[in-house]
Amino acid sequence: MKLYYDRRSKNPTYFIQQGIRNGKKTTTRNIKTIGKHNDLLKITDDPLEYAKQEVVKFNEEYKANKISIDVNIDFSKKLPSSMDAVAHSKNVNIGYFFIQSIYHDLKIKDFLNNIVSQTRVDYDADLINRFLTISRILDPRSKLGIYDHLHIYYEQPHYLYESSLRFLSLLAKHFDEYISHLYEASNNIIPRDTSVCYFDCTNYYFEIETADEDYIDEVTGEIFYMLRKYGISKQHQPSPIVQMGLFIDAQGIPLSMCINPGNQNEQLCATSTEEKMIRSFKDKKLIYCADAGLGSYDIRKFNSFGSRAFIVTQSIKKLSKPLQEAVFNDCDYKLLSNDLPMTLKEMHEFDKNDEGNLHLYNDILYKVISADKAVDLGLTEEYVTSTGKTGTKRVKGELKQYVIITFSRKAMEYQRHIRNSQIERAQKLIKNNKVEDLKKNQNDPKRFIKKVKNEKNKYYIDEEMIKKEEMYDGFYAIATNLDAENEAKKLIEINSQRYRIEDCFRVLKTNFKARPINHRKNDRIIAHFMTCYTALLIQRIMEVKLNQKGRHFTTGEIIENLKNMNVVNNHDLYYQATYTGSTLCDALNETFGLELDKEYYQPKELNKKIKKISN
Repeated sequence: MKLYYDRRSKNPTYFIQQGIRNGKKTTTRNIKTIGKHNDLLKITDDPLEYAKQEVVKFNEEYKANKISIDVNIDFSKKLPSSMDAVAHSKNVNIGYFFIQSIYHDLKIKDFLNNIVSQTRVDYDADLINRFLTISRILDPRSKLGIYDHLHIYYEQPHYLYESSLRFLSLLAKHFDEYISHLYEASNNIIPRDTSVCYFDCTNYYFEIETADEDYIDEVTGEIFYMLRKYGISKQHQPSPIVQMGLFIDAQGIPLSMCINPGNQNEQLCATSTEEKMIRSFKDKKLIYCADAGLGSYDIRKFNSFGSRAFIVTQSIKKLSKPLQEAVFNDCDYKLLSNDLPMTLKEMHEFDKNDEGNLHLYNDILYKVISADKAVDLGLTEEYVTSTGKTGTKRVKGELKQYVIITFSRKAMEYQRHIRNSQIERAQKLIKNNKVEDLKKNQNDPKRFIKKVKNEKNKYYIDEEMIKKEEMYDGFYAIATNLDAENEAKKLIEINSQRYRIEDCFRVLKTNFKARPINHRKNDRIIAHFMTCYTALLIQRIMEVKLNQKGRHFTTGEIIENLKNMNVVNNHDLYYQATYTGSTLCDALNETFGLELDKEYYQPKELNKKIKKISN
């Protein structure tokens, strides 16, 4: 702060003037009036010296963050005219500082600078990647939508939209190195628990009507496989899709991913992605955990060597007859809670309304069956015929495996409740003569409907099908090559955490709006998911760091809190918080030490926080 007055005036007015730097903008503003020279003569013999002392006092108060500012407000003043079609809020977000803190800890800027140094690009790759990632968490839109809303962030970043598209193409060329770098850097922030690696696949749709055709180079004959293909959509979308395979660690933090055409068999990407991932693990022990669809013979075999093992869901219906007989055999079952023996018959028949049996209702039975190499596990493997065609054949387990069977009375009743609803729907279809109107799928009620032989449009409920399905109610199985006889409880617990990867997909699709994908070229589609993957990694690291402090918050709560942390610029003098305090705000500030819990901020204070994060 300094003293300002008109030296040419015989009766000058003395002001306290502040020099203001707000981002790239610099200006000065008179923030307090000390008084006119003649008026000050009434209280002092030397008004100029008096004014200088007032400036000194004000600076001392300013350093103590307690000052009073004279602000003149003209309530008749109108907004300046603008050529913008839509008015936008003058609030700017500072909650993204927490995201940016983790982003910089991941050393992504160093990685990108190294890539850019080998090219002739003239844009700031880190700036583009940083705000594509931040926006994916706080304000998910298309790339153009993100570009049009960069003004919502305190830093007011700026880059050309065309540069962001060129950057995506550049980033996709370094897919494997980027994913590997994120793992190494994240391991320095939070030690990664890779003892168990969960894997699953999902797909994302495009809002287009036709799939892309693969391109064949006329000169070299090389085939370029396009990503946007028709496949089995888990969201039942009738649109071309792309497939994502994702690995996460035992804490639910992403480890690696792959992007494949929508029509590719999801089992083909598991081992190739795992093989790339484990190069960074340095011979650590690893347990591959996935559902039945990603537990083929080849995948189990791959994870039976070295320090690798597997735990995969096993379909009881696909087990060989001897193993199925062992499942329904009423011996060797034990309660999971205390290992006391109990039969399936007792589990079916106890009175669940008796409070004394509540512990049984919440408990499960389990037993371990040895599945030696000569036993058929219902698995298939691909082979190439002499004519070059690809086929599948049933194989016998050539691996030492165990099958852990569990039974839950609660799960049985839930499955029967769902089935009874489907049977009611089937009965209505028959009654209303609308059986043919319903398309057939795995879980529709049509599977319970059977047509009367030699009778047109006459149907009945297939009781045999219902009884056959009821046999499996409440049962669940996992296959493993670990010591299931001594560690069954531990392995069941590990498998129960597979929900974490489903939650990752939910966050990507719901919170981050990773679909529909607004790109056409392969490289930009891949880069889109690289930014989504980075956003998921940062979000999960933030959650784990908060949990380490004993604070547990949902993904939605964290995102909402960060989005609400906005400030408004008051005359370029200070920023005022437009958000309230919260337990989550307290936890974030305690964890990251950014002190974003004040009602007022000086511009230089926020600028210092940004520099602190960057350093």
